[in-house]
Amino acid sequence: MAASSESKQLEGVVVDGIGEKPIPLHENVLQKHAGFFDLNHDGIIYPWETFQGLREIGCGVLSSTAIALFINLALSQTTRPGKFPSLLFPIEIKNIQLGKHGSDTGVYDTEGRFVPSKFEEIFIKHPHTHPNALTYDELKEMIKENREPKDFKGRVGASVEWKLLYKLAKDKNGLLQKETIRGVYDGSLFELLKKENKKK
Repeated sequence: MAASSESKQLEGVVVDGIGEKPIPLHENVLQKHAGFFDLNHDGIIYPWETFQGLREIGCGVLSSTAIALFINLALSQTTRPGKFPSLLFPIEIKNIQLGKHGSDTGVYDTEGRFVPSKFEEIFIKHPHTHPNALTYDELKEMIKENREPKDFKGRVGASVEWKLLYKLAKDKNGLLQKETIRGVYDGSLFELLKKENKKK
C-alpha cells in the first residue's frame, strides 16, 4: 500500500536534472494557469484583466491589447456553454479546459490536467543543441510539427503562446529552459515574471 501511494505521488514529478517539482496529476492545472489573470479572484476573466496580467509579466501595451482581445474573443463563449454571448467577453475559469485548442503539445489533457509523458516528449524530440532547453529555431520546429490540418485557430493560438513565452522568458543565452516551460503549465512562471518585472 505504501509503495502504491509513493508511486502515485511521484507520477506528476518532472525531473529536470536540477530539482524536482511536483505537478499533481489529479488537479486541473490549466485552471491555475488561467487563474493568474483573474485579478479579483471571482472565477471570471475579463479582457481588461487579461490585459493587466499581460502587462504585469512584461508585455507591451500594444501586444497586451491585441493578445487580450484575441484570448477573450476566442475563449469567452467556449467556456460559457449554454449561455447567451456577452459583449464583455468573460472567460469562466471553471470551464477553461473547454477552450483547449488543437495544434498543441498535449501536455494538458481534455480535463486540463498535466500529462508528464507529453511534457517529457518535448525534450526527447525537439532539443538538438541543449538537452533541457529549446532554441528559437527548435521552438518553431516544435510549433510546426504540432500543427493539425485545417486548424487555423489552434495554429494561431499555439504560435502566439509559444513565441510570447520565448520573448518573455528566454534566458540570457536565448534558450527557453525546461523548468521555465514547466512553470508556464501550472502558472507559477507568471508570478516569477511579475516579480522580475516589478524590479525593472
